[in-house]
Amino acid sequence: MEQTVAEISSLLQQFDLGMVDGQTSKDHGAKDPVSMRVQSARSLFAALRNKHSPTAAHGLRVALGCSSWAVALGLERPFRDELEIAALLHDIGKLGAPDRLLHKPGVLAPDEAKVMDQYRLAGLEILADCGMSRTILEINRHSAGWYNGSRPNYPLVADTIPAGSRILAIVDAFDSMTSEQVYRRAMSRERALHELYSHAGTQFDPDLVQLFSEMQVAVQSPLMTVGHWLLSLDPNPATRQGRSLAAAAQLADAAPPELLFQQKLLDNMYDAVIFVDSNMNIIQWNRGTERLTGIAASSVIHRSWSPALIGMRDQQTGALNAIECPVAYCINTGVQSLRRLLVANRNNRPIAVDVHMIPVVSQDGATHGATMILHDASPEASLEERCQNLHERATKDPLTQVANRAEFDRTHDLFINAHLDRQLPCSLIMCDIDHFKSINDTYGHQAGDEVLRFFGHFLASECRPGDLVARYGGEEFVMLCADCNNAGAARRAEQMRKTISELSHAVLNQSAMTVSFGVTEIQPGDTPDSMLRRADRALLEAKRMGRNLVVQLGDGLGDFAEIATREAMPVSDKSELFIEKSVVTAVPLNLAIEKLRGFVLDHNAEILAIKADRLELLIAADRDRPGRRRSDRPIPFLVELSLSEHRVPAAAAEGRTPAQIARTRVMVAIRLKRARDRRNADVLEQAGGILAAIKSYLMAVDETEPLKASNGRRAANLSTLWLKSR
Repeated sequence: MEQTVAEISSLLQQFDLGMVDGQTSKDHGAKDPVSMRVQSARSLFAALRNKHSPTAAHGLRVALGCSSWAVALGLERPFRDELEIAALLHDIGKLGAPDRLLHKPGVLAPDEAKVMDQYRLAGLEILADCGMSRTILEINRHSAGWYNGSRPNYPLVADTIPAGSRILAIVDAFDSMTSEQVYRRAMSRERALHELYSHAGTQFDPDLVQLFSEMQVAVQSPLMTVGHWLLSLDPNPATRQGRSLAAAAQLADAAPPELLFQQKLLDNMYDAVIFVDSNMNIIQWNRGTERLTGIAASSVIHRSWSPALIGMRDQQTGALNAIECPVAYCINTGVQSLRRLLVANRNNRPIAVDVHMIPVVSQDGATHGATMILHDASPEASLEERCQNLHERATKDPLTQVANRAEFDRTHDLFINAHLDRQLPCSLIMCDIDHFKSINDTYGHQAGDEVLRFFGHFLASECRPGDLVARYGGEEFVMLCADCNNAGAARRAEQMRKTISELSHAVLNQSAMTVSFGVTEIQPGDTPDSMLRRADRALLEAKRMGRNLVVQLGDGLGDFAEIATREAMPVSDKSELFIEKSVVTAVPLNLAIEKLRGFVLDHNAEILAIKADRLELLIAADRDRPGRRRSDRPIPFLVELSLSEHRVPAAAAEGRTPAQIARTRVMVAIRLKRARDRRNADVLEQAGGILAAIKSYLMAVDETEPLKASNGRRAANLSTLWLKSR
């Protein structure tokens, strides 16, 4: 904190004395004002990074996102420069926020949230005192306002809100939703975009939401050019994540081997391990803890420890207070302890754990913190143990020593069933070495084999307990990620992509190679085959967009309360129909069609006809769906989808004219191709699975109140829109 105050004081003194970068005030006329503001932004960013690095990292991501979007929109360079600085420093007011709120391990209470809102005004004062432009101040001042003017203390509405503020609000919300938080997992990109659409016209500018969605669909990586000043900023240089053993062995600045062994041991321990320092701040949170609690390390490191963070309580007396906290007791007394407690697992259900507390005491007797080891004492077998057994029994590829394709195909179904039984997400990463034929042609097939061996070993070193890596064919590999959602798998893939691209190889004349990644998560209505097709589609998209990219597709399981992969539906009373349902999605018609294209491709559906406003499909239930018996026959279904777009008024503040937002209604009719299949005991489950999959791809909900026909537009040009989306 003292370092932060010193940096701010020094910066303000420079402005008070009329000096920046050693220049006197009379020289300022010759110095580019943008460069002066950039230098000031760098200094303020450094102060924020030292105060609270997660906030600084969020600001940097938002600034890069705003800059990328501004480039895509063709906005003028002067405006882009000011938007970047405003986005980078939109949370600068947190410099004055108390540590107890910044480091609180959980959701802020309403009164605490009001206190934090006050620091937004403090941030405007800091920016004004540092000579930031009026445009930068106005962007930050109004970025927290709602488009419909309903948020108190933010009177502007719709287009009267500065364009930069409306852009910043969208990118800020998108980054927050797709980042890990203590109280929730990161959302998938598709879910976050759906949330933006759901709040278009109320919180966000609906036209800008549409443009932002189109950019995200087209490009899943920053558009920034190398050398941009934002890219030189390091959000948290002191806490860089260690690289894998395979990568670290090739880096000149590799950590000492004993530290690598220690980190690898911690990351692969089944038990949860937490390090807490003497100030009760969390400094280590291993993967076993992530598995047990469902809370990512990135969202809790450097936050304050509290028993409530993991729902820790006594089996008899209930919740633990500060005095009863085993960590505080261990640090204060220096005494080891072992006791049985309850903690909340990732599904928020209490499970019994044996908590072993070990004080960390130096030779001079000073206590520096405590190590907490939590061993799962619940009677049920763990998902990781079951998946690990599959991994150990895997038949290996002779060249790379990872599982081969046959073993992957055999275990994929078991892997999915294990996760659905426990109501846990699992993800699939499909990756392909870029331009591998060129490697063989240029350096020889022996070099190609060496690259394949290295890549297989690298992927295996990145595995967590329960994961499975397989060589799918040629230079293509797959990784099944146990207990991992879409966003988490995408982060892992991005880290692997970056590490691989920075490594040189002797067999390639010290050149580096690159890898493209496609990522997806199991979702309602999925089969192993549809999940694999979706990951392959994401990989092909990464290649189409230039390679050396990570592309994520699918929403995933979402809320555990809606996890069922087959939706039980009453049979329609119309003799010719089997299931009939009307659903509504928050996205406009063109995006709904794009999502349905993904459904058709992933479920290997045959398009029978595209009429004025209807899509007719033939879908045969996949033989490899989870839990399917070998004796079951696939049942063919005729599926008719009728689409219409409706303009409905969004909620608006009193006296304001509501904005019109798009909603797409889809009438789903599912028929049996063969009437005799009604006697099949499995038919209702399979039909419900098709409906669940359609709703999952569209992120649609059942229509409860009919949309007004007068506001509707039939998809009369469905054929044209379908062809355009290819």
